[in-house]
Amino acid sequence: MVLRGTLSADALACVRGERRLFTDLSFTLAPHTLLAVRGANGSGKTSLLRMLCGLLPPAAGTIAWNGNDIHSAREEYCAQIAYIGHLNGVKDDLSGLENLRFAARTAGIVASAASADAALRELGLNGFQRLACKTLSQGQRRRVALARLCLSAGRPLWVLDEPFTALDAAALALTQGLLESHLRRGGMVVLTTHQDAPITAPSMQSIELGT
Repeated sequence: MVLRGTLSADALACVRGERRLFTDLSFTLAPHTLLAVRGANGSGKTSLLRMLCGLLPPAAGTIAWNGNDIHSAREEYCAQIAYIGHLNGVKDDLSGLENLRFAARTAGIVASAASADAALRELGLNGFQRLACKTLSQGQRRRVALARLCLSAGRPLWVLDEPFTALDAAALALTQGLLESHLRRGGMVVLTTHQDAPITAPSMQSIELGT
């Protein structure tokens, strides 16, 4: 599967209350590109990601997918995105398998029990798929959230807020491989991180907010 698409942001601005977090922010992402967004807490990293997903309108500027404003074709654009926020969005009383199938259905992705089970195993959760998530560690719960990416292989744009939080070395390596495979196929990844992104990408960009 070869992925296609181009994301562009032009003169974006973000305002919270009376505080301007960033202004005149522009970039273009072509296939195979990783964009790492860094900055101190409160600098607007999560707000930028929410803008790119169409969940938060910018105070100024525009965002376009393949040259078309994302708000003019919202439904079609949303079908191109996989978004995982800083919070896992995992329901305690559901199993990892149930959580993953529910999240896929919410995102408009058809996921069989077999494909969801395979996704959890790919993230190193073999043997934990049917346990209630309230019994899992924070790192395992993060793996359940990241397993959504395995079901989003056909979506070119992955937007991830602090994806490496709570991951041990083994989970970090699995996530690294997943993102690198996506980038090689022509996908794009936008992520926030407080650490160096341990990802090898054909093309890399970086934004430092709050500077």
